Amino acid sequence: MTSTTAETAADAGTTGEVELLIGGMTCASCAARVEKKLNRMDGVSATVNFATEKAKVTYAGGVQVADLIATVEKTGYTAEEPPPPEPAPEAEPEAPAPDAELGALRHRLLVSALLAAPVVLLAMVPALQFDNWQWLSLTLAAPVVVWGGAPFHRAAWTNLRHGAATMDTLVSVGTLAAFGWSLWALFFGDAGMAGMHDEFRLTVSRMDGASTIYLEVASGVVALILLGRYLEARSKRRAGAALKALMELGAKDVAVLRDGREVRVPVSSLAVGDRFVVRPGEKIATDGTVAEGVSAVDASMLTGESVPVDVGPGDRVTGATVNAGGRLVVEATRVGADTQLARMARLVEDAQNGKAEVQRLADRISAVFVPVVILIALGTFGAWLGVTGDTAAAFTAAVAVLIIACPCALGLATPTALMVGTGRGAQLGILIKGPEVLESTRRVDTVVLDKTGTVTTGRMSLQAVYVAEGEDDKELLRLAGALEHASEHPVARAIAAGAEMGVPPLERSRERGSAGVLPAVQHFENVPGRGVRGRVEGREVAVGRLYDVLPEELARAAREAEQEGRTAVVAGWDGRARGVLAVADAVKETSTEAVRELRALGLTPVLLTGDNRTVAEAVARTVGIDSAHVYAEVLPEDKVDVVRRLQREGRSVAMVGDGVNDAAALATADLGLAMGTGTDAAIEAGDLTLVRGDLRVAADAIRLSRRTLATIKGNLVWAFGYNVAALPLAAAGLLNPMIAGAAMAFSSVFVVTNSLRLRAFR
Repeated sequence: MTSTTAETAADAGTTGEVELLIGGMTCASCAARVEKKLNRMDGVSATVNFATEKAKVTYAGGVQVADLIATVEKTGYTAEEPPPPEPAPEAEPEAPAPDAELGALRHRLLVSALLAAPVVLLAMVPALQFDNWQWLSLTLAAPVVVWGGAPFHRAAWTNLRHGAATMDTLVSVGTLAAFGWSLWALFFGDAGMAGMHDEFRLTVSRMDGASTIYLEVASGVVALILLGRYLEARSKRRAGAALKALMELGAKDVAVLRDGREVRVPVSSLAVGDRFVVRPGEKIATDGTVAEGVSAVDASMLTGESVPVDVGPGDRVTGATVNAGGRLVVEATRVGADTQLARMARLVEDAQNGKAEVQRLADRISAVFVPVVILIALGTFGAWLGVTGDTAAAFTAAVAVLIIACPCALGLATPTALMVGTGRGAQLGILIKGPEVLESTRRVDTVVLDKTGTVTTGRMSLQAVYVAEGEDDKELLRLAGALEHASEHPVARAIAAGAEMGVPPLERSRERGSAGVLPAVQHFENVPGRGVRGRVEGREVAVGRLYDVLPEELARAAREAEQEGRTAVVAGWDGRARGVLAVADAVKETSTEAVRELRALGLTPVLLTGDNRTVAEAVARTVGIDSAHVYAEVLPEDKVDVVRRLQREGRSVAMVGDGVNDAAALATADLGLAMGTGTDAAIEAGDLTLVRGDLRVAADAIRLSRRTLATIKGNLVWAFGYNVAALPLAAAGLLNPMIAGAAMAFSSVFVVTNSLRLRAFR
């Protein structure tokens, strides 16, 4: 929503929604502060995500976007709306410049590390301490503390002016205190004397404060935390790379047909109804329907499916997929923000900007953590001073507390795992709508599968041909198919398509229905409720239920077909039945394997259908679902009742469906999985969207969601455990401040690296 539209909505008293880019946040407590300030505004509900550096804000009651931005700026940060997408250029764009912010951070890190390394070595290795070495350490450490640590000091000062404290406050106070102490010891104490030697200690011990310097702590901590920040920033960009790649998949320009000529225009100029040409190897510019041509389309970048799909006139194609075969003319049906690619990117981004319940708890803790730590540090200083009387030891322990306690890992635990997990899901054709979905995947124990379009193809197809003794099956299929080709009935179309598949490949490749594929029909007649008849190649052909007497072998074949849940159609000519054609909604090749995978996840599969019980049980037998878990002859409006009945039995229910009549059941279920090949209503109602029409992806989606949730919880356990365990150690004097700084940086890097393991999900 643009700001103008949003503001109009607000003025009208309706609810508006906007996404703001937040600048200046350096840790989770910054995000918590911005979120808290926004939520204090009347009519505003905001979620601020530190990892994506965005705020998703819903507002009403006359609030405008400018008011939201002003509130963020008063809090000490910057805010702006994302820039509108630029029209795609006609020529290939130049390679984007490397991230300037990341480059500046890398430069600051390298300079600080090069200067800090000799300072740390001189402090840690007494053998290297020549006369007046301490003055060289000061010369090298000063730029690191002042210039290298400038981002921390600047952020700490900004927050101080707004009466707040963040992780930067801890780092800034800790390093400046160590540096200030060192300056006092060098200029006013004994540390500046020639021949002074110092010994590096892992723990705090009694020492002479006037002859003790902490330059290695001040410079080493800055360098280590800059390293942590750099690795964290780089990992965050890698974590969001899947979404960025998804948004860049689309074609840049397109050959549109105008007055019979091809005109190359930017994709942004396309309108619904335009016809455009897609040559072999080109990307399809937008969602549409094939108007001319036959080809194979590679959709692997959107669905994860490696096998190209054959398409012809009337078939739907998706923007950003690749034409792997012949020339196609496509009529655009969706453009811009309505395309499947744009909707996928929007779903993924919304999921990454959301917060799981566990993250909300972490944010609340981060918001109060820093002030508590400062109090603990002051308490530590007072306790050490009171017990030992040693100012230097008390100071060292207090600085260690300040530096070890930074709650960075806590703030990164959930968003980084969400970014990687949802991004990887998008690459595999799995769209997770929001972080709260992850909790549902952990709890579900029953999965309800809609039959038509989910377990089966949703299209009638010819399954078997039975012929009377002495008859030729190819001849039967050819004549029956020719007659049925003139009918629009789904069963008739299935028989006609089956007949076409029986002709030579060269003929089959022609446009469906063209002359030469099947014989012509004369005197075609539809007999309501009974079938069709007509003249084909001089024979009076009839297909349907037009024969009152059947040979025993054909009657038996018809009974067996119906027992298997198939529709039996009798075909013959010149007054005699010659064979039986068995037609059914075919079970997808992958459905049996999918049911097996769902069982392996501890789920009980249930089949739900409006078809009769015979058909339903036949499908259930094929895929391996117990007949006791089959709900047949269920009206569309009753599907919700089945889901609720299972829930009343104490089950946590997942529902997989694809039709308009599944939307209510998908919304009612504890977890809704919508097939992306289905209707918009079903996709909107689902919690997870499976871009591919393959039921196996449902099992993959649940596995990925559970893995992402497990990663989030593992990250939080580490982050909480680290802070809980490290604070007492620092307060007890068991950690040197520089070791504390290294441990703090490692904690953040560990959490981000652990999240990046989700990129390897298969």
